[in-house]
Amino acid sequence: MTKNIIIIGARGYKFNYGGWETFVTNLVKNTTDEDIKYYIPNLTHEKDKDKKIIEIDQVTCPYICVPKQGFVTMFTFTIKAINFFIKYIKEKELKNTVLVILGCKVGPLFPYWIPKLHKLGTKVVINPDGLEWKRDKWAWWIKQCFKISERYSIKYSDYCVCDSNSILKYVKEKYNKYITPATFIAYGAYENQKAVKNETVKELWKKYSITSKNYYLIVGRFIPENNYETIIREFMKSKTKKDLVIICNLEKNKFYESLQNSTNFEKDARIKFIGSVYDQEALLYFRQHAYAYLHGHSAGGTNPSLLEALANTNVNILYDVSYNKEVGQESCFYFNKQENNLKKIIMKVDKLTEKEQKKYGDLAKQRIHESYTWPLIANQYIELFDKLLTKN
Repeated sequence: MTKNIIIIGARGYKFNYGGWETFVTNLVKNTTDEDIKYYIPNLTHEKDKDKKIIEIDQVTCPYICVPKQGFVTMFTFTIKAINFFIKYIKEKELKNTVLVILGCKVGPLFPYWIPKLHKLGTKVVINPDGLEWKRDKWAWWIKQCFKISERYSIKYSDYCVCDSNSILKYVKEKYNKYITPATFIAYGAYENQKAVKNETVKELWKKYSITSKNYYLIVGRFIPENNYETIIREFMKSKTKKDLVIICNLEKNKFYESLQNSTNFEKDARIKFIGSVYDQEALLYFRQHAYAYLHGHSAGGTNPSLLEALANTNVNILYDVSYNKEVGQESCFYFNKQENNLKKIIMKVDKLTEKEQKKYGDLAKQRIHESYTWPLIANQYIELFDKLLTKN
């Protein structure tokens, strides 16, 4: 019998954006259960596409049109997508249905939606992602809204999936009065990929004078909580002759100007901001040819860019927080915000022999192989869907 799995929270299926889009694409790609049928809505700003349904790789993808509203866009999209599927399930008389909601964006509406979904025989799974209310970029009142939304999302769902054990521990301790069961299923990565030096890489390497194994690399959203200021300050104080290559969304970003004023990084020729790169082959090549990867993320769960680094870069230097240590364990170096801490680590890493670099690389790849491959993650989700549907 067909198992109907609806996933809402990514911008769409096979969209080149961020973590959730990568997640839904790779979950579908690695699903081996032929009885599973996926439904993933695509966000659009074109009114004539609204409610139009297309099939991609046998995935049903209805277009949901929402206006461009900055960070509010995904809230509106999630609300409209859930309302769409409540009607869709009823009209198509779908059975054996699980609705997976990515992120705790719209929790206060759960008391309204969940009874309707349960009446239709649909189980609801929430994946809270990281703790959004901890992010520095939000104003105090927005953080309070996120806290409320998180509570409602977890309280009213049938199941909670956390992509890090640290988040799972938080959920179980914070919401132990609720009966919502929770489990850990990580994010994924691929092993043994071989990157090709394509035209995107050639152009960027020529433009910024980048050479193989002669740069430290950062890939991530350009926001304060990813510790760019600490990393850049400490890197500038170090004596390394290698570059710091930063791939991020600095376009139209006010934080860039603020960082420029506080660090004067433009005076250091080693600091190379190259903007956003969405070419996945190029990103893979950048990771595989970096001397070391710097990961400053201080909020969230299992971060996709960290897994990609462990799978492809030998030496990884991570911000010392539980989410990162859970993933990296002994395969990585860890830094904090204390003055000169990261500078000393960079100088230590700079002197590693090729044998020592390979040792750390082997440990990192072992972490991916044991716990974070996409086929493993997809199978864990399949087992969860089976578990939920057998309770119907």
